[in-house]
Formats: sequence, C-alpha cells, structure tokens
Amino acid sequence: MQYNVAQLLKGPIGGSSNYNIDHTFTEAPRITDQVNGLVHMVRTHQGVLVYGELDIRTTLTCGRCLGEFVWPSTLDIEEEFFPLVDLHTGRQLPPITEDEGDQRIDFDHVLDLTEILRQYAIADMPMKPLCTANCVGLCRVCGSNLNQRECNCSDTGGPTVGSLG
Repeated sequence: MQYNVAQLLKGPIGGSSNYNIDHTFTEAPRITDQVNGLVHMVRTHQGVLVYGELDIRTTLTCGRCLGEFVWPSTLDIEEEFFPLVDLHTGRQLPPITEDEGDQRIDFDHVLDLTEILRQYAIADMPMKPLCTANCVGLCRVCGSNLNQRECNCSDTGGPTVGSLG
C-alpha cells in the first residue's frame, strides 16, 4: 500500500489526491486479510495529511471456542506524513518533533500506509474476540467445541481439560 506523492508535494498547500484501495494481504505476518475504501491525501505546509474510511476483514480466533471467524470493521484513519528530503533540493530535512509522530515519506517520495493500517487495525480489534455473542466455548472436561455438538461429560469443576492436558 505504497503511493508516490512527489507530484502532490510539488503542488500547492491544499492540493489533494484520492485513492481507491482494494488490497488483499497475503504476506505474513498478516494483521488483516482484506482492505477496501477511499483515502484522501492533502498537501500540508510540512507534508501530506492522509484521511479516509477503510473497511477491513480480519480472521480472528474466538476466545471461547478457539475457532476462526471473519471479523469485519471500519477504520477511520487520519495521519500526517512528513518527507525525509526536500523535493526540490534533495537535502535531508531536519528531524520532526516527537509530538508530530513518526510517519515518514521515504527518500523516493513514497508514502507507505501499511504500518498505519496495521496500528489502526490492532487498536480496533476486540480484546476478547468472540465468533458469536452466545458462543458457549469448549467443554472443560473433554475439550469438545460445544457450539458444534453437545457432550455427555459431567463437569466436576476441575480446571483442566483432560484430552488437551
């Protein structure tokens, strides 16, 4: 998810570009599977402001039954990226301050959204993902997925799962 923003950086402050995103992630490690949406890039006095709404689909593992499920979500992103070099002179620009963040446009004037997308996706994930709100989880005795079948185990209240131990 890399975009060459050299032309945008050459333009006036307020100049903008829009990009449709339809990307499938295949490389590991993979935080999300599919990303779709529209991002807007606007030239600022120091760099490029990126904002937009992205729909993602992520495969998660249920915290109760350990089954995988697809979790859809919408991310509202807004970040400013700063160039490493001056486009006109080629000189390296002074480091940005800590409060400006660390999103950089590389030496080839390429803005990479991959890391920002990863951070937003992680921050948006549920702390305990559930495949359904009424997921009953695993049997504490035999380890069977109780969403798929009932078991005849008598729960003695022990903390271990016999077949998984």
